[in-house]
Amino acid sequence: MWGPRRPYRRRDDGRSKTIRLVCPHCRHRFRIRAEASFVAVFSTILDKAMVVEAAEWVDGKLRILDQSKLPREQVHEDLADYRDVVLAIKEMKVRGAPAIGVVAAYGIALGASGIDTENRDEFLDRLNEIMRDFAASRPTAINLFHSITRMKEAARGDSVAEMKATLVRAAKQIHREEVEATEQLSRLGAGLIKDGFTVLTHCNAGPLATAGYGTALGVIRAASDQGKKVSVLATETRPLLQGARLTTWELTQDGIPVTLITDSMAGHFMHRRQIDCVIVGADRIAANGDVANKIGTYTLAVLARENSIPFYVAAPTSTIDHSIASGTEIPIEEREPEEVTRINGMPIVTEGIRAANPSFDVTPHHYVAALITEKGILTEPYADALRGMCN
Repeated sequence: MWGPRRPYRRRDDGRSKTIRLVCPHCRHRFRIRAEASFVAVFSTILDKAMVVEAAEWVDGKLRILDQSKLPREQVHEDLADYRDVVLAIKEMKVRGAPAIGVVAAYGIALGASGIDTENRDEFLDRLNEIMRDFAASRPTAINLFHSITRMKEAARGDSVAEMKATLVRAAKQIHREEVEATEQLSRLGAGLIKDGFTVLTHCNAGPLATAGYGTALGVIRAASDQGKKVSVLATETRPLLQGARLTTWELTQDGIPVTLITDSMAGHFMHRRQIDCVIVGADRIAANGDVANKIGTYTLAVLARENSIPFYVAAPTSTIDHSIASGTEIPIEEREPEEVTRINGMPIVTEGIRAANPSFDVTPHHYVAALITEKGILTEPYADALRGMCN
């Protein structure tokens, strides 16, 4: 597959254009000059070929890209059973709060389509069971619960067949809204990135994590689209190395320079003034602005404050939980210790060593320089800003 996702830049001399291609594997660059009409057709083909969808609804099934196999393999799975969708979320074949919300909505629609009854009450009872299965899959990502609530509200109609069709439409609408929200917040956030900036990001918050344009990576991509020269330091992100496996892969697709570092190197580069800002995504934001994100985010926020580096959080409003006052109320998912003690199934510690594996930590709001949302860039006091957004 050729990259980047934006595969060409246009230079108009009145007669011809330039297409630039970058091989994501060997990084060799190609330039093709062609007539404008040829570029228009060729670029359309490339765009369609190169856009990697984290999830899409195809012929009544949910198609996902198995992110656990990236970057070595690009494997798509067509899921026809909602239980397989629940498992895909648990196993992090699909991950990232916005993407989890989208995939759960499609999974609920998929489960509804398999309910074999014409009795409305029986249908709703079984639909609620399906929703409970999804609610138990990843407890920290609030987008999951927002999607469940919306799908429950969408289960309306005079017949079971009508309700099934309504649920599919609702899932598609949730997906469209996430795409639009991430595109908008990325454009707004790009204004915080200056030409020549080096940005540190943690975990993965691009199209793979959002089923849209991206949040933290979306801001970086939008800044690059504006012609700014941006480079990225990506932490590897323990325990499943989402930064190393996914963030570097996505940025390579976009032709954005990226350097991989271990999680523990961030302070070194901050102290040496080699980082201009930090941008991360979020899995849940409390009403006071406290942020739950991938484990290690809190450490980066503290380091950024110590080194006078702005720390930004980019997230759609679907990630905001207005029902909780602060981050102390956010449930933190604890995953299997084998994700720490093994890499790709291979043990890296002495047999019997215990390991803790919280997937997320909470960054207090006073460490956050700005929350970047599709409805605007928010600053302290976050409680007032988020309350106004809710109203």
